[in-house]
Amino acid sequence: MARRFRSTYHQKVDGKGRVSVPASFRRVIEEGDPEWSAGQRPNFIIVFGLKFQKRLDCFTLNAMETIDASIDAMQPGSPERKKLERVYHAHSIEAQIDEDGRIILPQSLRDKLDLIPDEKARFVGMNDHFQVWKNETYQDLYGDDEADEDDEDHAPDFDMRVLFSSGSRSNGEA
Repeated sequence: MARRFRSTYHQKVDGKGRVSVPASFRRVIEEGDPEWSAGQRPNFIIVFGLKFQKRLDCFTLNAMETIDASIDAMQPGSPERKKLERVYHAHSIEAQIDEDGRIILPQSLRDKLDLIPDEKARFVGMNDHFQVWKNETYQDLYGDDEADEDDEDHAPDFDMRVLFSSGSRSNGEA
């Protein structure tokens, strides 16, 4: 079973754009790079997306292969395929984690996020990928506690698993 990106971390971005990738995220990236072996630098893909997107979406090479296969299966020349190709191919870069566990965010990506030197970026695990946000942008969008508006309607012991459809339950219950 493949590892997943989990948790949220705040990592300082230095003046040269270097930022440490959380150790647990590095393990997932290593596992998702088919050419990686101990002592080598793992590779992954940073998707910077369209102008309105104020985050970076980061995928392992294996996860990007899945996305590429989905795009390849679409009708060539269709508007949907063109948009997805633009986002996942034209608006992405290959990245590599250095021997100190850091990546370098190019100036263009720091500008996209409005990150300034010595500011903290928020790394957010999203299962098959992780996102990088300017902390303030993330907080403005999701708030301090990441609560949804309707969370107040739930009892303190509310079990989020009830949101899964019965067809996707992994424990075999119907």
